[in-house]
Amino acid sequence: MLGYAAMARPAIDRVYSSMRGAGRSHLIAVVEGAGVRPGLILDFHSGLLARPMPADGFAAVTTYRSPDMAPLVEHGLVLLDQDGAWRLTEAGRDFALSVMAAVAAGAEELWSRKPLGTLPWPAPLSRLADLLGRLLEAGAATGGPAFRAVSPPHEPEDATPALVVAGRLGTLRHHRADAHRAAWAAAGITLDELLAMPLDTPERRAIEDETNRRDAPIYEALTEQERLEFLAILAALPG
Repeated sequence: MLGYAAMARPAIDRVYSSMRGAGRSHLIAVVEGAGVRPGLILDFHSGLLARPMPADGFAAVTTYRSPDMAPLVEHGLVLLDQDGAWRLTEAGRDFALSVMAAVAAGAEELWSRKPLGTLPWPAPLSRLADLLGRLLEAGAATGGPAFRAVSPPHEPEDATPALVVAGRLGTLRHHRADAHRAAWAAAGITLDELLAMPLDTPERRAIEDETNRRDAPIYEALTEQERLEFLAILAALPG
């Protein structure tokens, strides 16, 4: 299963990054219309629309970069609760829904192109959404603070398969992100030391192996055939 987790990671990242890139023009229009740098809302709108982000979740998702929350507060988009959780205001929810719609629009445009391979289209998107949903359910038992903060993602009643896949795929990535943070922390390495560490050293390879070990259990929710199907659908998606 460790090998599968290692294979799944680049497949997921390719599809996710291509999808977000496809929605860039839509996102730019939303951001320019709001007149504020969206920061946390841009990356975590699906989770924030579902629930406030607790302090430990915020610390986890901002490990590698610290967003400036002041503009979002000044524009009345978020509030900080007494318990340290970030919560969307009504205006913030409207903005987050606009971001979600922009991301979904880009996904629809990208994934409406003729896919690679011979899979019947667009049925694989619905199937991928189902497989992702089962993975997210399994992750409730193995995910860390970032995953718990964003899972399950908010899904409108009229959500298209593309919107559902976009949100669930982004959420799934945080299961591995938690595994990676836990792996280098367990090795007694600081973030600065990690960032300075070459990728081809035994120490770094050990961290990646430990990351795969911690990430792998989520994929036990799928049968062997379903795990192959999951990778096949990801491979067929354009981008």
